[in-house]
This record gives sequence, C-alpha cells and structure tokens, in this order.
Amino acid sequence: QVQLVESGGGLVQAGESLRLSCAASGRTFNIYYMGWFRQAPGKEREFVQGIRWNAGNTGNADSVKGRFTITRDNAKNTMYLQMNSLKPEDTAVYYCAAKVTANWGFSLANTYDYWGQGTQVTVSS
Repeated sequence: QVQLVESGGGLVQAGESLRLSCAASGRTFNIYYMGWFRQAPGKEREFVQGIRWNAGNTGNADSVKGRFTITRDNAKNTMYLQMNSLKPEDTAVYYCAAKVTANWGFSLANTYDYWGQGTQVTVSS
C-alpha cells in the first residue's frame, strides 16, 4: 500500500503562483509513475502532469504547458507541482496519484492505483 497526502492548495488571484506537495509513504519503492490530476465542479477528472518516479521523465497537459512544473524529491518521497501564472480556469480540486506499473503511461486516471484526498485550488479573476 502507498499513502498520499497533498498540501499547499489555497485561494490566489489570477497571475499568482502556488506550489502543491504530495508526500508518499508506505511501499514507495513500488511506485513507477506519479501524477497530478484535477477536477473542477461538473467536470471529469483531468490529467495535469506526470513524472516517472525513478527516471524523472515528465509529461504534461497542453493546458498547463509552460506554466506548471512537476518535480520530485526521491529522498523525501515527495512530489511537487509548481503552478505559475494561474488562471481562473485552473480552479479545481487537485489530486496526486501513484501507480506501480508502466502500463498506459501516466495520463490515464483510471490506471492509477493510489490517490490522495485532494487539495482545493481557487483562482480569482
């Protein structure tokens, strides 16, 4: 089992920045990919960014390209999402997730094995 705890959400104005953290515990040596997803009210959960836990390869959604950056600190078992130039349309609950296989890459939510509880990000205009 892997446990994930997000932190760092909040209320900001458009153009400002936030950094989310996701602390992993438990059998973290099994993690192959980790990812950030978000879900706005009335919408489906969507992929934001993902990272291969050991190698560091990353991928991101077009909507956040150039604004968001995913990183991880393996020694701390923590993943981060640096969000710059935030827009009102970035408002959502942000979730971190982990998967233990390479199958299907890191962008499909239904292939992830473990999820955090989510953290709210609200961007006002």
